[in-house]
Amino acid sequence: MPRRIVKQFAKLIHARRHKWYLSMFGERLTDSRLWSLNRHSITAAFGVGIGVSFVPLPVHLVLVVLAAIIWRLNVAVGIAGSYIVNPFTMVPVYYFAYRVGALILRYRPRHFEFHPNWNWLEHGLGPAWKPFLLGCLVCGIVCGIAGRYALELTLRLATMHRYHMRRERRRLCKVVPIASSADASRRR
Repeated sequence: MPRRIVKQFAKLIHARRHKWYLSMFGERLTDSRLWSLNRHSITAAFGVGIGVSFVPLPVHLVLVVLAAIIWRLNVAVGIAGSYIVNPFTMVPVYYFAYRVGALILRYRPRHFEFHPNWNWLEHGLGPAWKPFLLGCLVCGIVCGIAGRYALELTLRLATMHRYHMRRERRRLCKVVPIASSADASRRR
């Protein structure tokens, strides 16, 4: 099912590649490597998507698309990975990143309220900006690498499971010769 969704998304991009909102990418967006479904492209794009999702500004989609174009990764999987941090998970994830940054810098954690707007970035981030941004960077790198290799391991295990199931079916479904009617009458 996900393979079909990615292929349909690729067809949609190819059909609309001359529209004004996609013309800035030129022919790069229709590169077949950006839509390939090989294991490396998918796992690396997922890791990049997760890593970019820790950026505390609302530029995830643009950063993922640019990273996918530069490194020739699967665009759709990268975008899906960037939605790990969404409006429902944003506050706990960024608070955890702040705590990680405070732990690394040995700051005593203070009261921390996150508001996703420019005013908070200008005024509310004051004493917390160093641990917050360091925590976002560290968590983005660690979670991106962990996400990539966790997906790699999952895909390998799924492939091995399918291989063993196919092998087991072949072993169980070996054709047993059916005795002819003459052999059956001699046995009686």
